[in-house]
Formats: sequence, C-alpha cells, structure tokens
Amino acid sequence: MSTDTPTPIKPPKREQMEIVTRRRFLTVLSIGLGTFAAGLIGVPIIGFLVAPLLRKVPRFWRPVGPVEKFEVGSTVEVKFLDSSPLPWAGIAAKTAAWLRRTGDQDFIAFSVDCTHLGCPVRWLQDAELFLCPCHGGVYYENGKVASGPPPKPLPRYPVRINNGQVEVLTSPVPITTT
Repeated sequence: MSTDTPTPIKPPKREQMEIVTRRRFLTVLSIGLGTFAAGLIGVPIIGFLVAPLLRKVPRFWRPVGPVEKFEVGSTVEVKFLDSSPLPWAGIAAKTAAWLRRTGDQDFIAFSVDCTHLGCPVRWLQDAELFLCPCHGGVYYENGKVASGPPPKPLPRYPVRINNGQVEVLTSPVPITTT
C-alpha cells in the first residue's frame, strides 16, 4: 500500500523571486515615456533638417522683358521672382540679375551677388565695371574679377529668347560660372 502524500510545494527562494518595487516600476515607466517623447520630438526635427538635402531645387524660366526693350551693348538690372519663393517671403521672394545684350539674339545674365560675401554689386556704365561697395570688389563687364577680395567671377544665369521674350532660368544660387 502506498501512501501518496502530496509533496509540499516549496516557495521560490528569495533570490529567484524578483520583487518589483514602486520605485523600480516608476523608473522603468519614466525611462519608457521619456524615450517615447524624445522620439516624438526628434523625428520631426531630423526630418526638418534632412528634407532640404533630399529635395530637388526648382528652376523656372522667368520672363524679364521683350527683346526690343534691351539695347545691344547695354547692361541693365532685371527683377524677377525667385525660383522657390515661400508663401510668407514677401519682398524677399524677388531677386535680380544684371542682363547684358551682347548681340542681336545674344544675352548674358550675371548674378547681383558678389562672390566674396554676397553683397549686391552695382553696374557702373561709364567705367564698364561691376563694383561691390562692401569690400571694394571689382568685376569686368564679362563678370571676371578685376580686383579686390572676390575669389570667383560673378555667377551667370542661363538666358534664352522665347516668343520674343527674354527669359532667365532662375535658381536659388546660380551654378554656372564662366
């Protein structure tokens, strides 16, 4: 005859049992909520910083006037809307270029920004020079540096004639220099 006495269940040893105290629970909860909040804030910030690097820069042909308006050999300032104006940009959305008519159907457009520090250059008709009033940069009529601190010639905008209108290919920063 066998007596089947139930074996008493031994409680786990204190080392095996993990006691979750209120302090431990609140610490884990705080770390988790802090990580979640940092992610909620960090993802849009990272997106804001990275998005301009991935976005293609828009470029548009902007009309600046009819061909007959410009005399051969003259250089005039033309104003047009920036290629990527923001809705709140206001007057800052407008930009300009120096347009030179070199032939019957030939035009060159120079940026108005000095390559030294971006100050606006002026055209001096009598001297046939572009002058930067900020630091004394001087450019020849072809945009090449004559003297002063500018490191490069004036950037150029591409120009075309379309249906009797002179058009300038806008971009935030002119990329063609010659």
